[in-house]
Amino acid sequence: MALWGGRFTQAADTRFKQFNDSLRFDYRLAEQDIVGSIAWSKALHSVNVLTEEEQQKLELALNELKLEVMEDPEQILQSDAEDIHSWVEQQLIGKVGDLGKKLHTGRSRNDQVATDLKLWCRQQGNQLLIALDKLQTKMVSVAEQHQGTVLPGYTHLQRAQPVTFAHWCLAYVEMLERDYSRLSDAIKRLDTCPLGSGALAGTAYPMDREQLAHSLGFRRATRNSLDSVSDRDHVMELMSIASLSMLHLSRLAEDMIFYNSGESNFIELADTVTSGSSLMPQKKNPDALELIRGKCGRVYGSLAGMMMTVKALPLAYNKDMQEDKEGLFDALDTWNDCMEMAGLCFEGIKVNGERTLEAAKQGYANSTELADYLVAKGIPFREAHHIVGVAVVAAIAKGCALEELSIEELKQFSDVIEHDVYEILTIDSCLEKRSALGGVSPQQVAHAVEQAQQRLEQRDTSGVKVRAARLTDIDTLEGMVAYWAGLGENLPRSRSELIRDIGSFAVAEHLGEVTGCASLYVYDSGLAEIRSLGVEAGWQGQGQGTAVVQHLVERARQMAIKKVFVLTRTPEFFMKHHFIPTSKMLLPEKVLKDCEQCPRQHACDEVALELNLNEQIIATVNVA
Repeated sequence: MALWGGRFTQAADTRFKQFNDSLRFDYRLAEQDIVGSIAWSKALHSVNVLTEEEQQKLELALNELKLEVMEDPEQILQSDAEDIHSWVEQQLIGKVGDLGKKLHTGRSRNDQVATDLKLWCRQQGNQLLIALDKLQTKMVSVAEQHQGTVLPGYTHLQRAQPVTFAHWCLAYVEMLERDYSRLSDAIKRLDTCPLGSGALAGTAYPMDREQLAHSLGFRRATRNSLDSVSDRDHVMELMSIASLSMLHLSRLAEDMIFYNSGESNFIELADTVTSGSSLMPQKKNPDALELIRGKCGRVYGSLAGMMMTVKALPLAYNKDMQEDKEGLFDALDTWNDCMEMAGLCFEGIKVNGERTLEAAKQGYANSTELADYLVAKGIPFREAHHIVGVAVVAAIAKGCALEELSIEELKQFSDVIEHDVYEILTIDSCLEKRSALGGVSPQQVAHAVEQAQQRLEQRDTSGVKVRAARLTDIDTLEGMVAYWAGLGENLPRSRSELIRDIGSFAVAEHLGEVTGCASLYVYDSGLAEIRSLGVEAGWQGQGQGTAVVQHLVERARQMAIKKVFVLTRTPEFFMKHHFIPTSKMLLPEKVLKDCEQCPRQHACDEVALELNLNEQIIATVNVA
């Protein structure tokens, strides 16, 4: 059933429905729609539209739905729902009945889709940062291996001055660094939450939109409801960054295609990224690079299409804006695929150092060195430039390199030339002299490689960050703790308890979303317990719990705590982190008293494990 049918007395034409429906592509926003719906349920509870019991029932059902979607996203496409919002609502009603119909209170599909899309853009943006980082890392690695490989540098596609293959790699690393910077900035700009803006004029319920924004991991709420539902700047900005980065990848591809050609023979690509000819058995075609070059126009087209769609739209939501997703999804998917393929092209690449060196020696690439030599002898550069030009003409006529001219022949062009000229006409000298920052001297290239490696090492690309919990995380913490308590995996904790103990909690964040939590409770005896460990539904097995536990263990170590213990029904997880089984009878009396809150206290199946931090320190010292 459509979400808007009451006003209409006739059913929509099936042709219009096919034309109008967006589920076939916006199904990719399912997880974001569910996450946003959970946050909205909490906001409705805060203004007494939902009771605590209703909210928790909705949250549990939505988390179950999220797990189902993550296991099989394609199932959504079997529905005839109009869009992803309709599908989620239908599934929710199927799970909780009429209670599911209350969730859309005070919310419009206008602010809902704007929020979903921003959540997706933030998540995808962070994934693209990781892809950029991987490609840069690969190219820096190749540069490190080829610092001594001489390569002819070109201007106007004519040999100009010698460089190195490492220097060439690092040029593209710099381009990708600017792409990384632009993307990072764009993610910061889109980090605002439109939810609660309604259709265009805001919601009629007095909820705290800042708190709602923080519960979704956004930095703040948007400031204007009309702009909130109209804004697609982030879509165009991401597509613009993708277009510029694809330009860089296209230039990289063009260079490598040229270097791979039979005429150059500078590099040979691995068989894994090339194909053959259906007619000519000798051919080995650089198809991966040609496709990267070709897909550049595809991404440009998506950006141009989106800008033309938005350029004359009046404010608030218009159905034209449904056209924002297909182009965005395709552009960012294409960019990501091309970065992955560019990195793959560097796997198994063979650089023909002998051929690149031979080519660098040709084309009179040391002409500028001869001009600089004459300048050092007191000749003005303009005059030196002319002298060298005449010398090059003579060398071409003789069919030899400048350094192959005899001293007598060279003196015909200028009597200041002496035997020491041959020292500066070598390739090594040409490279060595370019010793200013950013130049091609071996020292500068080594410095550039080192600096690039340090920049990359300082980035956290794991996607999982752990930090101390904040009061703005309370809603998320309460939801996670209630979810796992409802399944009997943790003890229930009231909101007031969570607020009181907020300082003991740590949370895991994945791409801006709080995905896990746990607390470190310290006893008078100097022992500490890891409590309330929970991971958001759908994030199990992805490192969230591990990151939180490691963080709390390190916090305990810094506090000089000697022993950390845990009561758990999943001892295997903790044993992977060096916890060992122990007796519950050895635990503090207060622990056993807390067990009185547990619904399973008379049939307890929890296992006690401990980690002796003193023993870990001693073992580390002995190994060292």
